Amino acid sequence: MSAVPRFGEGHHASAPATRGWPPHGQARRHRPPPPSRPAQLGGAAGRFEEDAEDAGGGLDGGQGRRKRLFSKELRCMMYGFGDDQNPYTESVDILEDLVIEFITEMTHKAMSIGRQGRVQVEDIVFLIRKDPRKFARVKDLLTMNEELKRARKAFDEANYGS
Repeated sequence: MSAVPRFGEGHHASAPATRGWPPHGQARRHRPPPPSRPAQLGGAAGRFEEDAEDAGGGLDGGQGRRKRLFSKELRCMMYGFGDDQNPYTESVDILEDLVIEFITEMTHKAMSIGRQGRVQVEDIVFLIRKDPRKFARVKDLLTMNEELKRARKAFDEANYGS
């Protein structure tokens, strides 16, 4: 048995009872505090983190703890997708590492196609063309960006005259 609760169990103690939470008549449980050190994780997870420290690096480049760039946004997104209002810091950190890894890989790929050493919108669109969800989202965002540019231009012309 795993100590990690399955989706819908345990860590949503603040959810209102009138909405049927927790499901299937389960009692509300509070989540335990996270382990304070990697060694407490035990098993392969503890060994992995020790190996990463011995290797002198990891995603933070070996310069200690790197600045977290997307923590606030990821916490809000996790809550919006059903996690606790205050998710584990370790969960947010793992997600942020994945996001930064994805952005880095996409940037490197985009720099290798099209004009060498430059990232252009068309290169990103080319890279995601086979993923319908990502392609549709990028298309929507680019369309919205153009609409906003036109609206700003019309607003400036109306206020300042051209």
